[in-house]
Amino acid sequence: MRMTKQEIIDAIPRALEEKQFVIYIQPQFNHSTKELIGGEALVRWIHPENGMQSPADFIPVFEETKKIPALDLYVFDKVCAFQRKCLDTQENCIPLSFNISREDLMLPDYIDSMEKIRAQYDIPVKYLRAEITESSAVDGSENIIRIVNRFHEIGYLVEMDDFGSGYSSLNVLKDLEVDIIKLDLKFFSGQVGGRGGTIISSIVNMAKWLNTPVIAEGVETREQADYMLSIGCEYIQGFYYSKPLPTEDFRRLWKERSSNSEFAHNRFIDRLDTGRFWSPESLETLIFSNYVGGAAIMLYDIKNGHAEILRVNNKYLKEIGMNQTEKDVISMNPWFHLDKDNIKIYKDTLKVAIDTEDEQECETWRTYISDCCGEDKICIRSSIQLIGIMENKHLFYIMVRNITKEKRIFNEIYASDQRFRAASEHSNIYAWEYNINTKEMRPCFRCMRDLNLPPLIKNYPEPLIEVGIFPSDYADFYRKLMKKIDDGVGEIEAVIPLTTGRVPFRIKYTTEFDAGGKPVKAYGSAILITDRDIVLTDPDVDP
Repeated sequence: MRMTKQEIIDAIPRALEEKQFVIYIQPQFNHSTKELIGGEALVRWIHPENGMQSPADFIPVFEETKKIPALDLYVFDKVCAFQRKCLDTQENCIPLSFNISREDLMLPDYIDSMEKIRAQYDIPVKYLRAEITESSAVDGSENIIRIVNRFHEIGYLVEMDDFGSGYSSLNVLKDLEVDIIKLDLKFFSGQVGGRGGTIISSIVNMAKWLNTPVIAEGVETREQADYMLSIGCEYIQGFYYSKPLPTEDFRRLWKERSSNSEFAHNRFIDRLDTGRFWSPESLETLIFSNYVGGAAIMLYDIKNGHAEILRVNNKYLKEIGMNQTEKDVISMNPWFHLDKDNIKIYKDTLKVAIDTEDEQECETWRTYISDCCGEDKICIRSSIQLIGIMENKHLFYIMVRNITKEKRIFNEIYASDQRFRAASEHSNIYAWEYNINTKEMRPCFRCMRDLNLPPLIKNYPEPLIEVGIFPSDYADFYRKLMKKIDDGVGEIEAVIPLTTGRVPFRIKYTTEFDAGGKPVKAYGSAILITDRDIVLTDPDVDP
């Protein structure tokens, strides 16, 4: 029989003294394996005359009369007693969650009282999980942060219950380092999918990237359970699997279907604190938005090849050009602008970044079309760094630079150089390419054929000085000439003898610069001089 509010108030002292309250445990399952992985302890009141009373009736009265801390400690005592019984019978315990009310958090000695009970029953803390509500977290602000930190110091995992129930969920997650989120599906009424499904999917993904497992609470149908699994939430609590059970029924179920109770966590690369990265006030976000070049965050599913841009900064939009907005970039399939060959280049680079967990770089051509800018083909150099792993999905931090102008200039120079080299095969001209950054020289076919040079010469020009192609009296002169090229001279030439036969050649260099004006390569040539009256450049004079 349902009791009135006043009857409940009058009965509370006697009910606590006579231990009329019992715990029921609602199981939690891994929907992908169908195994039991934990449970939540819930209080029930069995009145000696009026029978079972609904928590919806008596819990608000306990809260209003400030008796809820006493009831919560009573429940915690029952949870510890149950776990002790399981341990004494040599059963493998699994963690049980217990509720912490808003009023509990206001008492400075509440956790001390809990710890006395736990010590009395000698229960390892790994078998207990403290569960607070999102509304308590919002109301408590700095105090709740202190409470959560205290729980963590002792060794408890902390769950946040009722997440998404209408409070400032994102701000709470940003400030509070909870270990598990409980997402109550009753706040997303209606069919799975649609707008509600999009919100749930976003919350699950956000929580995963914060390395926080999610338990879907209030799951009542197979359709809901399967949908949650499809978006990456495999932990389920609700009537679909089981209603709350008396402790002995829970023990029987436990023996039949228990498994490893460890929650799976995502793995993040140590070089980036992803939790701080998503916080709008963090230094990581400040740097991302203002001080780095063009940058993006991309999610890549290696299993199906699907990619999704999650975030870009303004400099990324400027590098891409074509009047793109952040919305345009995020809503568009990243592969849309790349042809088949360039998609393969990019995906191959992503795979290497995953395998090595080291930064990788690639260059891809992309075709963009816009109403205002028409159609353009651009080349983007992407520096790709893996920052997180979530099952088959990988999170990347990507720096981009538009190198279209550089590539077109290089291609023109390369084409011209190729034509020049072909022509030189029919004249007394030798040609080579010098990489300023690496000091590597690549000779033409005639250089390799006539001078017996390898296809690549490192630490140029020292190996050629050692074998006498540059005579010893011109060695220092040639080193100074190369130093001027390294320093950025645009063109330079000299007439010097080459080989042990001291055959005179006119040496000429033309330097290539990048978009920032830094010298990157030099193209050299040597033309045989047949004029017997030619004057060699003085080796003692600076070139």
